[in-house]
Amino acid sequence: QVQLVESGGGLVQTGGSLRLSCAASGIIFPFNAMGWYRQAPGKQRELVAGITPEGYTNYADSVKGRFTISRDNGKNTVYLQMNSLKPEDTAVYYCVLGPGRPIATIPNDHWGRGTQVTVSS
Repeated sequence: QVQLVESGGGLVQTGGSLRLSCAASGIIFPFNAMGWYRQAPGKQRELVAGITPEGYTNYADSVKGRFTISRDNGKNTVYLQMNSLKPEDTAVYYCVLGPGRPIATIPNDHWGRGTQVTVSS
């Protein structure tokens, strides 16, 4: 059974930083692409960043140069380092197994429960 557990969200001022973590279990972690999505109130869920098993990364244009996704295969954990945070980054952030698929096709157990990030102005 796949389990993805996020941590590290919170309240931060504009310009601040946060690091999100996602601990995975129930999968052979090194063989899987991982990613982070976010959903702001009243908006659709969007892909923020993804990382392949080989470590190749991709980012939404809105976060390029500010966010960094990384993975530690020894700890079965994927991270999202968020710097220079802006109020528009406020959202619930979700860890996902196998990003890049149409959202409607991603099984429920391939999502974490989410962690709230709030950036105050």
